[in-house]
Amino acid sequence: MAQTPAYEVVVVGGGPAGLTTALYATRLGHRTALVNREGGRYESVSFVHNLVGVSEETSGRDVTELAIDQLEEYGADYYCDDVRAVEEVERDRAAATEFENESDDTQFRVTAENVALRADRVVLATGFTDVPPRVRDLRRFTGRGLHYCVHCDAYTLGDEPVFVLGHEDHAAEVAMLLLNFTDEVDVLLNDEDPDWSDDVAEQVETHPVAVVEDRVDHAFAAEDSDHATGDDAPWLGGLEFADGRTREYGGGFAVYGREYNNDLAAALGCDLRDDGAVAVDEDRETSVSGVYAVGDLTHGQNQTPIAIGDGAYAGIALHKDLRQFPVAPDELDRVPDLGVPAMPDDLRARMWRVRAADEHAGMTPPDE
Repeated sequence: MAQTPAYEVVVVGGGPAGLTTALYATRLGHRTALVNREGGRYESVSFVHNLVGVSEETSGRDVTELAIDQLEEYGADYYCDDVRAVEEVERDRAAATEFENESDDTQFRVTAENVALRADRVVLATGFTDVPPRVRDLRRFTGRGLHYCVHCDAYTLGDEPVFVLGHEDHAAEVAMLLLNFTDEVDVLLNDEDPDWSDDVAEQVETHPVAVVEDRVDHAFAAEDSDHATGDDAPWLGGLEFADGRTREYGGGFAVYGREYNNDLAAALGCDLRDDGAVAVDEDRETSVSGVYAVGDLTHGQNQTPIAIGDGAYAGIALHKDLRQFPVAPDELDRVPDLGVPAMPDDLRARMWRVRAADEHAGMTPPDE
């Protein structure tokens, strides 16, 4: 029987938070694996915004592929697989990593569709799923006129007619926020009754937003567009209503909430917040010792830079948790039994190759 691969850190989820956590853990000398289900939410992002040094033409898939190349260059293992379960199990000393925390008597088993791994620490980076609008043909314009993050994409739609699909307080608030960017904002109730508070109702009545009650039948593509897409995929042209009226829009936002992908965390017994997000401390550790959570799974901010920051915090916290040196004052008698340097030989060999390489994975400055 093949031995189950063992790691100090296994990251589940390959968005910017998970990728950054794995990057930090690997470069800090820990045997690390990342398991990522292909076609995740971040890979579907057509254009990444608000990421310093990254151009408007860069997609989520571009960032993901570059980051995976970096991880493998530094020595992490990457598995394109769908994790089905994470469970706490008794430590298998025969399969334990060479430089383990001997005071910890538990490990985790990460079971994916095609592979099973063992880990000293697990990081959940499974994000959330947007609740889509119930409008025919609209979802095909995701990232190309249909958006979910106003802080990312309001700039893209400035000075154009825009819509907000939704009927609760948050939809109305997004619509009013968009008035900072354009003077044509429609709130599309899509045959639903408005379900906003008295204060929000008063705001909506006072702000110059149009509330449209009619059902939206379907979306149609733009014949010509000023939005550069970088390929032949069409941009949203507008919407047709049930009565046959059409309205051209530069784009808009669906505001129906989100569903946190918290099944793995819940099965482990991690505490959840009222909205379903996974509760973590300042180190991004959950209520279950050894289980960390990062990115949108913990707050739903839907921002690449924030997710990257979460990953950096978690990566450093994992290093402090797992590293051999410095040895605590009450354990100094262990020092003679610990090898120096503590970083595994193969990862140190990879470190030397990376340092000696003329070219590295990831984005590089243009040649002058």
